[in-house]
Amino acid sequence: MSSAPSPRIERKRDKRVQEIVRTAADLFAERGYDAVSLDDVAERLDVTKGSLYYYFAGKDELCTAALETLGNGWMERLEELSAAYDGSDVGRLRALLHEHIMIAVRDYPAALRLFLVPREWPASQARSIKAMRTRHDAIFRDVIDSGVRAGEFDAISTDVTLQCMHAAMTQAPTWCGRLTGRARTRAIDELTDTLMLLVGCSRADD
Repeated sequence: MSSAPSPRIERKRDKRVQEIVRTAADLFAERGYDAVSLDDVAERLDVTKGSLYYYFAGKDELCTAALETLGNGWMERLEELSAAYDGSDVGRLRALLHEHIMIAVRDYPAALRLFLVPREWPASQARSIKAMRTRHDAIFRDVIDSGVRAGEFDAISTDVTLQCMHAAMTQAPTWCGRLTGRARTRAIDELTDTLMLLVGCSRADD
């Protein structure tokens, strides 16, 4: 009877899987699904292609893992922030916008590019991307609708407001990604403040 792996071995394996997933996500985002092979992922990691099969059965499984790992991690952070926030809808929306931009710029820049064009992905991955985008939309829709009902927000249309917010947030890595230190912090804060104007709020409303 084989014994279970030690916690140290499990942590090492998890760390390796995360490294593979992030590398694959970067490549898929850069080149698209069809243009990336397991050989490309192995080359970027400086490992043999065979070593990838220890963790993933093939390209399709690796791609799905990349989408789910990065996407779920992103959505969970936003959902937990929204649920835990104890304050006005103005403050909650500002916190969500700022967190989303921080994740996009600092933590998961590749994930954002992965979710932009689901039509280019195989059906199974396209469905996962669509579900993740729906989940993301619901997080922001909930707080905007709540703020409108409470009289905290002045939005002509929740749908149009969300479209404008999402369009701007997708550009955050391009606008802020190459900045560092205080310049990046200032750019993220300014983008957050600008997006809050879409619901009729400024810093003075916090």
